[in-house]
This record gives sequence, structure tokens and C-alpha cells, in this order.
Amino acid sequence: MPTHDTLTLPGAAPIKLWTHGVPVEDEARQQLINTARMPFIYRHLAVMPDVHLGKGSTIGSVIPTVGAIIPAAVGVDIGCGMMAARSSLTAADLPDNLHALRSAIEAAVPHGKTFGKRDAGAWGDAPAPVDAMWRTLHASFKRITDKYPKLERTNNRLHLGTLGTGNHFIEVCLDEEGRVWFMLHSGSRGVGNAIGSLFIELAQADMRQHIANLPDRDLAYFTEGSRHFDDYVEAVGWAQDFARRNRLLMMQSVLAAAGRIIAKPFVADVEAVNCHHNYVQRETHFGREVLVTRKGAVAAHKGQLGIIPGSMGAKSFIVRGLGNEEAFCSCSHGAGRSMSRTQARKRFSVADQVRATEGVECRKDKDVIDEIPMAYKDIDAVMAAQADLVEIVHTLRQVVCVKG
Repeated sequence: MPTHDTLTLPGAAPIKLWTHGVPVEDEARQQLINTARMPFIYRHLAVMPDVHLGKGSTIGSVIPTVGAIIPAAVGVDIGCGMMAARSSLTAADLPDNLHALRSAIEAAVPHGKTFGKRDAGAWGDAPAPVDAMWRTLHASFKRITDKYPKLERTNNRLHLGTLGTGNHFIEVCLDEEGRVWFMLHSGSRGVGNAIGSLFIELAQADMRQHIANLPDRDLAYFTEGSRHFDDYVEAVGWAQDFARRNRLLMMQSVLAAAGRIIAKPFVADVEAVNCHHNYVQRETHFGREVLVTRKGAVAAHKGQLGIIPGSMGAKSFIVRGLGNEEAFCSCSHGAGRSMSRTQARKRFSVADQVRATEGVECRKDKDVIDEIPMAYKDIDAVMAAQADLVEIVHTLRQVVCVKG
């Protein structure tokens, strides 16, 4: 059974790595060491097999802390995560040509750089379900904006129910028995980015006299009881709630769009999972309540379902947590990039993208080359490295992919 390696350095917490058989870049390893040297790390860092370079801390890190929190470790895509729902459909129920299904989903969910939000010119006013959902979020948001008025000017309501850009996606998948799943990946959009960016700046300003002593200025932190600590915990919790509801709204739109194209009536609540992979929350580990920051990692408490997506054209997995305390009950959030977006654009062509996504109804153009499967780690190696963290419940393969 695969297990972890432990890196021990003077003046740092131990670093436990579930990375057997997958590469770890030197720059990412240095970021791990920098984070491990923070004085409030609880017991050790847990490093997932999809680990790669991030801002301040690596993506693919589980960072337990006592009495302090690092806003940049949570990041700016607060609450980013996955949602998947198994439907009553099978592969035979899908149309032979899936282009119309992709087009219907693209029309139903605002996405991409051009249509990243609803506005009067492109998508019209927010539909009733979005307004209704926003009303459940607004009062708690106002408590935050009363203290931080700058956040009121974000695209908060307009981004609710929208996908975004980059590696955010919507997919139609088939599992090992040919059953149809709908899956999507997104987070708290512009308002989460604004919250994250604001509090990262505040942490750096609060530590301006001490920031030179940090191994990385993006490791600036709030200590419990300090001026901004409670405000950040409240704001980041709100952004995580926004992200979860954003995924729920999009899933409703996706299912409605699919229902207009697929002739057979269906339901899609047979199995459903909605999980964050960029977030922080209080948990109890080794008998102590701590703050656990999962930056590109998913909670995998014993019996808890999670989602580990592969890249475009690769497999994805519905998993069940094994509750491994050494990993703070966590697992990877995906395959993890093996090269930057810039490197991928330089190395690969549209022809490469077409070959790599054969059999998947998706965009195949220069603007999505940075998401080519070869820019990511081998998902099978990533899953093998964390066999003591999760068990595979379902293996999914994409047949439709909508990219942000």
C-alpha cells in the first residue's frame, strides 16, 4: 500500500508527501519548505500528489495552523471546487451527435472571457433563481461590505451562476457502467477574488514591519485575536458559501439545457457531490481544534465522497475518503499541472489538442491549448500515490467538455 515520505529540516515542521511516482518541481519543494517554517504550523504539512507551484504556498497542500491563518494560502479562488450528479440516463440515451448538447450548455451557462458575467448586452438580467439565491446571501454579504465597502463594487450578484475562465469547466461523463454524469468545476468568481486579494493586501500591510523576516511576503498572516482575523474568517466563509451555491445554480442550468436536447426524460439526483478544494475551516485532528487550509486539496474524511477530476480527455474519479489522519483526512483535487500555461502554449499545437481530445465534444482551438492533457500530471499515477487516502467509487470519462 503506498504511503508517504517525510521531509525533515531544522527550524521547520515536518513535510509529509504523498508523491510516490509523480514529479515535484524544485520551486514547489522550496515553497513547501517556506510554509513549513511558519511558526504556527500544527504537527506537519500534508502534500498531495498533484502538488505544484502556487502563490505563496503550493497548490496541493494541506496546511493545519493554530492561532493564525494565511490568506494567500487559501488563495483568491476561494471555495473553488467540484460538483457532480449521476443521472438516470445511460450512454444509449445520448444523441449520436453531441455538438447540440454542448451548444445548449454553453448557451445556458455564462462562461469564458467574453461572457464571464451576465449583463444587459449579452445575457440579460439575472434569472429568477439567481435573484432568489442572491437574496439568501445578501444580508451576510452586507455585514462584510459595511466594514469593507470596496467589496460592494464587485460582480457579486452578476457572477452568481456563471462558470468563469481558465481551468473551470462543465462536462458530461460516462462512468464504468455507461451511466451519464454531469460535472462542473468553479468557485466564488469575481467576489471571491476580490475578498482574497483584499485580505492578502491587509495581511501584508499589517505585517509591514515584519514582512522582511518572512520566507515569502505571500505568507503574511493574521493572528487570532488581531484586527482582521475574525473579519477574514467571516468573509472567506461567505465566499465558500457563494461558491457552493454558484455550482448548484449552474448544475440546475446544465440539467435544464440537457433536458431540452435529450429526448428521454431523466432525473439527476441519484448521487450528487459538491465539494470545495480551495478553502479553510475549523476541524479537530489529533485531539485538537485547528484551522485546516486546503489549497488545491479535498476533504477525505472516512466515508466522505469527493471528486478528483483529470484534465480534458483524461479520466476523472468519484472517490470515498479513507479518513487518513496523517493527511488530515485529505486527498488531491485533480491531476495537477506539470507545466505552466505559457509553457503549454509554446510546446503544443492545435493539432496536438485535437489528437489529445479525440472522442470528446469540446473546443479544439488555440485558446484552450494551455488546458491540453499533456500539461497535467498522469492522473493514474496521482491516484496510485494516494491509494491510502481514498478509494475509487466511480471512474468517469468525458464525452462533452465546456471550457471557461
